[in-house]
Amino acid sequence: MERAEVFDLLIEIKENYPVFDVSDENVDRHYKFLHDFPYEVAVQNVDQHIMTNKFPPTIAEIRGRLGEQIERDRMRAETAEYFAEREAAREKACPPPPGWKEAVLERLRKTGD
Repeated sequence: MERAEVFDLLIEIKENYPVFDVSDENVDRHYKFLHDFPYEVAVQNVDQHIMTNKFPPTIAEIRGRLGEQIERDRMRAETAEYFAEREAAREKACPPPPGWKEAVLERLRKTGD
């Protein structure tokens, strides 16, 4: 997010929460923590916050739960990849040769004596 976008976002907050501080220091502070965050997502989070809260949003509320969502998406993709690997392995798998299991069991019994 650009500094100008942070300023636009804070103006939107100020329009709905008249006591909200839009000083240069507050813009700088918000920019420090929002520069790596997508502007469109921040706008959505602020809009949702305005509809449901009577106090101005904090930086954490502006960021929302995007980090958790990214982690969930990463884990979901990793899990899908794991299951795809298991499916590929299952398709390539074949049963052991006839008598193999019995031969292994017999050798185990002999070593146990």
